[in-house]
Amino acid sequence: MKKTSSTLRNWLIAGLAVPLAAGLWLSTSKADESPHLVPAPSVDSAASGNLETAVLAGGCFWGVQGVFQHVKGVTSAVSGYAGGDKAHAQYEIVSTGTTGHAESVRITFDPSKISYGKILQIYFSVATDPTELNRQGPDTGTQYRSQIFTSTPEQAKVAAAYIKQLDTARTYSAPVVTKIGGLRGFYPAEDYHQDFLVRNPDYPYIVINDLPKVAALKQFFPDYYRADPVLVAAK
Repeated sequence: MKKTSSTLRNWLIAGLAVPLAAGLWLSTSKADESPHLVPAPSVDSAASGNLETAVLAGGCFWGVQGVFQHVKGVTSAVSGYAGGDKAHAQYEIVSTGTTGHAESVRITFDPSKISYGKILQIYFSVATDPTELNRQGPDTGTQYRSQIFTSTPEQAKVAAAYIKQLDTARTYSAPVVTKIGGLRGFYPAEDYHQDFLVRNPDYPYIVINDLPKVAALKQFFPDYYRADPVLVAAK
């Protein structure tokens, strides 16, 4: 059954998918995509008294958002689109893979409680497989690429140093292909995408691909795990 996950997810949203069939197809993810703890960055940003934001793309935004909603120090995690222009920041258009957008999450955090480097460590350990080019698990296309969108020179410095550190240490069996690029704009996704993991914990896609990420967060980063997620709907 060769379908894009965007199509399948549309079926899921509409309630038309057969759970067993979806589960069988979605279980084709490679075993080496399982979350695993990576070393902390040797270069990190200094703490400040103001809230900061990190915009990260790591495949389907349902799982990335779901992970960071459970991280202490995060005050907001919003699913959306980054990398393209505002006119094309719509799910059906982004799903074509022709807009330059990546499904992304804007993470607002308190740097006195969690650093930018720790955000990236969680991202690489739990939220994305940085060795997969233009795909994540069952999702394929440039819209599912792994990318760090930086908003300051310091973020760019920390991200670049971290990727070099991981590659030099041969943390993965393949080179890190996660891109780093300046943030030109972030556009929140449609309401039905927000808090999707929390609202739909029984969806086959969520059960197979995303709940294990939240479980890994709790296992790898117990000091940063929060049981009650911070929700977009609560804002």
